[in-house]
Amino acid sequence: MDPFAALFDHVTPRARTFFTGNLCETRHFTDEGHLHLLKGGVLTLARAGQVDLQLDEPSLLFFPRGRVHSFTVDPDRGADLVCATVELGGAEGNPIGQGLPELVVLPLASHPALAPVCDLLIGEAFSELSGRQVALDQLLDYLLILIVRHVTDSGRVATGVLAGLGDPRLARVLTAMHDAPGKPWTLEDLAGIAGMSRTRFAEHFRTRIGQTPIDYLTVWRMTVARQLLARGKPVKSVALQVGYQSGAAFSRVFSRVTGRSPRSSNGLRTADVHSS
Repeated sequence: MDPFAALFDHVTPRARTFFTGNLCETRHFTDEGHLHLLKGGVLTLARAGQVDLQLDEPSLLFFPRGRVHSFTVDPDRGADLVCATVELGGAEGNPIGQGLPELVVLPLASHPALAPVCDLLIGEAFSELSGRQVALDQLLDYLLILIVRHVTDSGRVATGVLAGLGDPRLARVLTAMHDAPGKPWTLEDLAGIAGMSRTRFAEHFRTRIGQTPIDYLTVWRMTVARQLLARGKPVKSVALQVGYQSGAAFSRVFSRVTGRSPRSSNGLRTADVHSS
C-alpha cells in the first residue's frame, strides 16, 4: 500500500523555476510557496518576527504555504541559487499544504538522499542546454515529493494528513478515503479499517489530523471536486463521483467549504488550468 498514491493523484505538488544564477543583491519574495536551493556562497534569510538565519553551505529551503521573506548576500561573492514558486494548494484546502512546518531547512550534507536530484538540478540550472526549463521544473516536482516524504518520515509533522499518513492505522483509513471519496463512508466503516472502536478512533483521528473523520472526508471530497470541475466535468457528474446523490446538496456543501459555487469554480479553475 502506497499511502501517497491516491493523495498525489489529486493534489500533486508543483514547482516552477523563476531564478537561477548568482544573486548579488538583496531580494524580496512575496507571500506564496517557495523552494530555494543554495549551491554556494553565504545567504542571510530574513522574516518578520524571526531571528535572521545565515546559511553558508549547500542547502534546501522550503516555504510550503508561503511567507514573505528576503535574502541578503555579500555583494562581492553573491550566492548561487535556484529559486522556484511552489503550489501545494494549501489555501484551497489541499491537505499536503496543511500541517507542514512554516519553513523546512535541509543542509544537503546532512541529507545525502537528496543529493542526486539536487546535483541534477544544479547541473541543469547552471547550463544552457536545450530543454533546460522543462527539465528544471520536472526535477523540482520530484524534489518536492522527496521533501514531503522526508518531512513525513522524520516525524516533524505533528498534525494534519501527513502526520496521519505516518500513523499505520490512520494511513489505512486515509488511503481508503482518498481512493474512494464517493463511497458512503460511516464512522463505523472507518473505525473498522483502523481496527479501533468508534470512540477511540474518532478521538485519535481528531487529535492527529486536527479534524473529525467526517469533516476531513468532506474537505477531501471538495478537493477532488475542484479537480474534476477544473477539467470541465458537469456539476451533477462531479456530485455523484464525490458521494452526493443530489447536485443541490453537493452545491450547498461545496459553497460552504470553498466559499464559491461549483459553477463559478468550474469557470475559474478551468481558466486557471488553461492559462498555466
